[in-house]
Amino acid sequence: MEYNDKVVVITGAGSGMGRSMVSEFARRGARVAAVGRTLEKVEESIRLAGNTERALALRADVSVEADVVGVIDAVVAHWGRIDVLINNAGVLDTYEPAHTVSLQSWQEVIAINLTGPFLMSKYAIPHMLKKGKGSIVNIASLSSFSAAGGGSAYTASKHGVLGLTRQLCFEYGAKGIRVNAICPGATATPMALHGGTSEALPDMDAGVMKTPAQRWCKPEEVARLAAFLAGDDADFVHGSAYVIDGGWLTAAREAF
Repeated sequence: MEYNDKVVVITGAGSGMGRSMVSEFARRGARVAAVGRTLEKVEESIRLAGNTERALALRADVSVEADVVGVIDAVVAHWGRIDVLINNAGVLDTYEPAHTVSLQSWQEVIAINLTGPFLMSKYAIPHMLKKGKGSIVNIASLSSFSAAGGGSAYTASKHGVLGLTRQLCFEYGAKGIRVNAICPGATATPMALHGGTSEALPDMDAGVMKTPAQRWCKPEEVARLAAFLAGDDADFVHGSAYVIDGGWLTAAREAF
């Protein structure tokens, strides 16, 4: 119960890693503000966590400044503070070559994957500064380090998330706010698994089997890592990018 009564804000909380994070932080005693674009999905995440009395379901598009301001104001009005922010909301792109990607598609991916974490951090940080303590965990990707993990928009956005993480660490670390990133590999979430199964992704499955772990990452494994990084046990961890990929980035037996 190391998060007893701490206030944790989680974006992209309606499914996948975000849903697992809602359950993980609730299990550890947190007050959880679950944020997503579809309120019904967020409410379902809270019900599955069994945390209905200590949770807040909020609908927001993290790429819209007014929505973000509304979320932060609602959380502070309800609980009086923000201790942890998990910037998890994200989308994939169309995996098209750059010369065929529409400007609209590019802007939509950048807005959610990069502008969203910036806006959520921008408006949460002042409340952390008042306390002199806080923790931000940004969900980046293996595509923060290399190409081929997605299309140009996704890869650029996730490189940007890592850069944002490091800059926020530089600006706020000495003021009591720790900022770190998690970089998952292939994770079994609805966003990654088309139709909810890897059967439609034979190339991806083949790639996963070339890693040392030879399996997909489970969303709850990312959630447990997020809980560690956000907590006091990681108090000396600043500006880090934790890779959780089963060895994909460094030890895959073949290039893919």
